[in-house]
Amino acid sequence: MHKSESLKNIAAALMLFHLKMDNVKKDATNPFFKSKYATLSNILDAIKVPLEESGLIFSQFPDGQNGLSTIIIHADSGEFIESCYDMVPAKNDPQGRGSAITYQRRYALAAILGLNIDDDDDANLATFGSNGLAKEVDNKPWLNKGTKEFDGAVKKLKAGETTIDKIKTVMKVSKEVEQLLRDAG
Repeated sequence: MHKSESLKNIAAALMLFHLKMDNVKKDATNPFFKSKYATLSNILDAIKVPLEESGLIFSQFPDGQNGLSTIIIHADSGEFIESCYDMVPAKNDPQGRGSAITYQRRYALAAILGLNIDDDDDANLATFGSNGLAKEVDNKPWLNKGTKEFDGAVKKLKAGETTIDKIKTVMKVSKEVEQLLRDAG
C-alpha cells in the first residue's frame, strides 16, 4: 500500500463517505455456483454520489502483467491511499484477462472503500471452512433481514402459520436474524 504523508483530510472524507453510503445490493447471480454478487456497474452506481459528496475520487488501472492498482484521492488536499494486487487469470486469453480485471476492480473497490456487500452468514464459512477438512456448510439459502423472504417469514410468524424451527429447516438463520424473528413474532 502507498499513501500520502498526511491522511487527515482523506480520513475525514472517508468517514463522511461511510455515513452517506448504503449497503450495496447483490444484483447478479453466478450460474455455476448459484451465488449472488454485486456487479461492477452496480458498485459504481452505488458509490458515485457518496464519493462526490465526500470530495473523493478514485482511479483503477492495470499494473504490470496481472496487477490492478486502485487509488482513492481526496480532491481538495491531494491526499491519497493506493493499493495494488496481482491475480492470475484462469485463462490467459483476452476474455480471461478482461474478466480478471473486472473481478479485481469489484473486490478492490469493496476493500479500499470498506463497502458492505457480503451477506451475513453468521461466520459459518469462516468457522467451518470450505476446504473439505472441516464440517461442510449446507446449501440452504440464508434468511437475511430486509429481504422479501424475511418479511414473509415475519408475516407467517405473526399469523401463527409457522415457527422459527420450521423456518430453520428450509433456510439458514443467523443469531441476529433469529432474534429479530423472535422480537417480531
